[in-house]
Amino acid sequence: MKKVLSIMVLVVLLTSLFSAELVIYTSDSFAGGIARVVIPKFEKTYNCKVKLISIGSMGDALARVVAEKKSPKADLIVGLSAEQLQMAISEGVLEKYRPVNSKNIVYKSLVNDYGTVYDYGALAMIYNVEKIKNPPKTFKDLLSPEYKGKIVLIDPRTSSTGLTFLMWTIAAMGEDGAIQYWSKLKNNVLTFTSGWSAAFKMIETGEADMIVSYATDGAYSMYEYGAIKYMPIIFEEGAYLLEEYAAIVKGAKNKALARAFIEYMLTNEFQKEVPLNQWMMPVTNAELPEVFQKYVPKFKKVLKVDPNINSRLDEILKKWEKAVIG
Repeated sequence: MKKVLSIMVLVVLLTSLFSAELVIYTSDSFAGGIARVVIPKFEKTYNCKVKLISIGSMGDALARVVAEKKSPKADLIVGLSAEQLQMAISEGVLEKYRPVNSKNIVYKSLVNDYGTVYDYGALAMIYNVEKIKNPPKTFKDLLSPEYKGKIVLIDPRTSSTGLTFLMWTIAAMGEDGAIQYWSKLKNNVLTFTSGWSAAFKMIETGEADMIVSYATDGAYSMYEYGAIKYMPIIFEEGAYLLEEYAAIVKGAKNKALARAFIEYMLTNEFQKEVPLNQWMMPVTNAELPEVFQKYVPKFKKVLKVDPNINSRLDEILKKWEKAVIG
């Protein structure tokens, strides 16, 4: 009888844990991409509801979590870059959690006690092959007058992609060299968008000829259009990787379900959907679709910044702002 009662109590506890609503703050790119495929599956598996709140860019999502620090509304924040993850840790808005399924992550250096990596990709400039006939090969080439008004970049103050592109320039030129470079590059920039989705929409509508995006965009172009319409360039200086992390918000009301979602993100059911829905690389050994194997460019050199730079991000962004915005 005691055993039967224990099982009944366990069932009641699990039901109460997973019947509540899971609140996720994220960006437009996650909400409009893989979330549409994986969240219905998660809701069905755990008999729960997920409230996905797309705030625009990841910088905006993180700012919302920080603003709600004393009275958190979200359980999870999904889509943080490595730099934004460090910012969130320094703000004290995340709970520690290392998932059991972190054993599935191929690159163990990406395992973190506060955030769980779920995809990664190399940054690239992508260009419309019908409009750009002489694409740049290096950062220096991007300063050429022939590209004036044809480039759309992403604000590093609001976007994980924009911030990662800034880090790419620092990794290639050093901090002072990068700031000097940006003071020249701004002259060729048509506009800065607040997030990646807005920039990609501009190249799709023909408003932009070149944007910051990812090395997988050639595969996307072939998959969507049957031809390479958007060609990725990884500059000769070397590649720079963006990882995306999910993290539990400190003070989350539904920590059990938040942990379950993070564990789910590292299963094959989630990871196999990453390439064709998020257009990034899975972090596990999930099989890659043929279009990825054929059309994602390889790179020999990976650039990195000093990890200590994360403690100075506010200072660096102010330098960028002064050089670019004035």
